[in-house]
Amino acid sequence: MLTLRTSQERGYADHGWLKSFHSFSFAGYYDPKHMGWGNLRVINEDRIAPGTGFGTHGHRDMEIVSYVISGNLAHKDSMGNVKGIPPGDVQRMSAGSGVQHSEFNHAPNDTTHFLQIWIEPNVKGIDPSYEQKTFADTEKQGVLRLVASPDAAQGSVKIHADARMYSGLFDGDQTATLELGARRKGYVHLVRGVLEVNGTVLQSGDAALLHEESRITLANGKDAEVLVFDLQD
Repeated sequence: MLTLRTSQERGYADHGWLKSFHSFSFAGYYDPKHMGWGNLRVINEDRIAPGTGFGTHGHRDMEIVSYVISGNLAHKDSMGNVKGIPPGDVQRMSAGSGVQHSEFNHAPNDTTHFLQIWIEPNVKGIDPSYEQKTFADTEKQGVLRLVASPDAAQGSVKIHADARMYSGLFDGDQTATLELGARRKGYVHLVRGVLEVNGTVLQSGDAALLHEESRITLANGKDAEVLVFDLQD
């Protein structure tokens, strides 16, 4: 079964310096029907105004993935990491037993547009850790490129969760299929463009929630950028 959730159905918060769409219940947005999907707990589409950002705050026992769409996200944490995250990079922070970090947009004129993704871990209390890798557009064109996995397969960042995250770019007659195992859930988030998922058309910001489906088929993209998740049921 595929359930379409349009971009307009998401929660929305406008804090002035931050404009954020929430795919699942988060902070002041609460919807008991959308508390997560499998072990995927958060997808926030955030736009941070120039010269602003999230001050130092804490996390624990969560796998946090940042996926920058445009601009640059400056990251600083209590493990000593000071990084800039540009488009094409995937950053993974395992909060584990506890970590403090901040995220800023230091650009004087440009908005930073990124996805903040939280996945529930399958282990708790581990030492916090950080990883960041670049995945070129050429690796994602017309295919689903594995970018996060529990075993760091194919050079993906390693997450401490029973989940896999793929990124792809699709246009024209390019197609891709992802097989889903028994008792797995799929989640497709369309970052931009237009794309068909199992025959259902998604527009920018839309999502497809898949349950009791054996595969995910992507086709008929129009300048589409997509994230696909293979999740614990």
